[in-house]
Parts: sequence; C-alpha cells; structure tokens
Amino acid sequence: MAALPELTSLRSPRVVAARRLAKRSFRGKERRFLAEGPQAVREALAHLVEVYVTPEAAERHADILDACRAAGIPVLTASGEVVAEMSDTVTPQGVVGLCRFLDTRFEEVLAARPRLVAVLAHVRDPGNAGTVLRCADAAGAEAVVLTDASVDLYNPKCVRASVGSLFHLPVAVGVPVERAVAGLREAGVRILAADGAGAEDLDAELDRGAMGGPTAWVFGNEAWGLPEETRALADAVVRVPIHGRAESLNLATAAAVCLYASARAQRAPGGCR
Repeated sequence: MAALPELTSLRSPRVVAARRLAKRSFRGKERRFLAEGPQAVREALAHLVEVYVTPEAAERHADILDACRAAGIPVLTASGEVVAEMSDTVTPQGVVGLCRFLDTRFEEVLAARPRLVAVLAHVRDPGNAGTVLRCADAAGAEAVVLTDASVDLYNPKCVRASVGSLFHLPVAVGVPVERAVAGLREAGVRILAADGAGAEDLDAELDRGAMGGPTAWVFGNEAWGLPEETRALADAVVRVPIHGRAESLNLATAAAVCLYASARAQRAPGGCR
C-alpha cells in the first residue's frame, strides 16, 4: 500500500517556493530550477537539492528514490495535486526534482580544449534549445554555449526537451556571441555558422576533408537564422544540402546533421579524435 503523502497543502512554503521557479527571475535569484519526470531526476542526481514524489510514483520508481536517499538527498512524498502544482506539464509523471544551477563558466569550457561545441546564438524557443542540447550530447560534443541573446537554459521546456542531456555536458550561458567566437577560435577551434543560404556545402566540406579538426557550430534563430554580423564572425558559413523538395530543415534537425557530420569526420583517419 502506498504511503500517505507528507505534503498535501498547495500553500505549503515548499510548494509555493517551487512554483515560483516557473519564473525566470526567481530561478536566477535562487539559482534553483525544477526537473520533471523520473528520467530527469535520475540524471540530475549530482545536482539535486530534494525530490517530491507522489505515493504511486514512489512505488513505480523505488530504484531512483533509493539512489537519491543513498546520496543524502531528501525525498518527500506529496499528493498528486501538489506535484501537479509544481509541474509545467499537462500530465505530470509524479516526480519532480529541485536542482541547483549547473552552468559552467565559459573560461572552463575553453580550458578543457573542446573538439566539438554547439553555440546557440539568438535561439529563442526553449524546446529547440533543449533538443539541440540533446543532439550535441548524442554526437559527443564537449560543450554547449548559449549566448546572451538566447533562451534561458533552465526554462522548464528546455530542461524537459534535453531529456537529461542538460546534466551530461558543460553548458555556458549568457556569453556574447562575439566573445564566444573569439574565445573558441583562440582555443584552436574552427567556427562554422550553419545557415540555409551558406556559401559552403556540408557535403563538399566533408568530401575535401575540411571537418576533421576541432569545430564549433553556431546555430541561429528558428525564424530568421543568423544575422549578417554573426555570419561574418565565422570561418565559413555552411548549408545543409536539400536533395529533395523540402523548403528547409528545422533548427534541431539541421543541428543534428551538422553535429553528426563533424563527429564522423573527427573520428575518421586524420581526424582529431
């Protein structure tokens, strides 16, 4: 039989404080954010402050909660109404983790001499940002950089769309795009801007063996791409070839293609890995 919940009041100070984290200003002030669902909580273990779980979810995900308790993280059972109040989704999964901010200083990213980096410049949609972060993680990137003109890393939709990848690799936030490009170039990284109107073709870049070295891909806004001044900062502006009749690729799809192209080239003979 499921245990009775410890938290049942929507006016509990814990519940009120957690709900305030839906707003960016409160997240920044407290340096805390919420991660929803068992997968996110499992991946967030090293960054958790405490966990809220319904009695039913506690039975389904006992292994995750045991790992939390073993790490000294408080686990509080809560009613379904309380967990729903904390959640950003229409159908909550019954588990919410309160996490510490985990962004990395840009200088630390550079000091690690990364070989593959995704730079999100002017990306405003949190779902796209989280998905690109997930793609970067899957492609083996060592870091992601969100410029100061991009969406908040800790937006609930961004956290959810990353499907745990947020907790896997360093992410620097609030970096001016000029500083991001200059720092990465000084660290020996080639800067490629992804743009549908780019002068260079991704297939041609691969065919001539130009993509095996350390690379940072700069991805732009979902609707209007990269402004001219940002494209001008890159070593090359590269387009993903459209072989069929599609008008274009969405941001996350284009990012996946570009990042995996670099990952393959870097692992080929003569590549940097």
